[in-house]
Amino acid sequence: MTAFPCKPALLLALAALTGFAAGTALAQSAVTDGQKLAFDRGKGNCLTCHVIKGGDLPGTIGPELKDIKAKYPDRNELAAIIFDETKRNPQTMMPPFGRNRILTEQEISAIVDFLQTL
Repeated sequence: MTAFPCKPALLLALAALTGFAAGTALAQSAVTDGQKLAFDRGKGNCLTCHVIKGGDLPGTIGPELKDIKAKYPDRNELAAIIFDETKRNPQTMMPPFGRNRILTEQEISAIVDFLQTL
């Protein structure tokens, strides 16, 4: 009989662990999707202008993308740059990926997830 009161706590702990594992898998999936988009010459196309670890044939027009999480700890700032850098820097050469509907907000979010791993 004493084991019965522990079952709800055990179930709650198991559910929390399962949710954590699922959340970790989803986060990893977003990072993988973001990398694919960033390296895709028809979508993010980040390699046209930026050196990114693991990318082939990078350009050098823009800065090397490294230590991104330290440079942009606020992911919303990084997403805004990708969405439309012309708001922050009218002289930029970076295309406004969100404003021009090259990338969706979900795709931009995935790219931010990836960039924050660099």
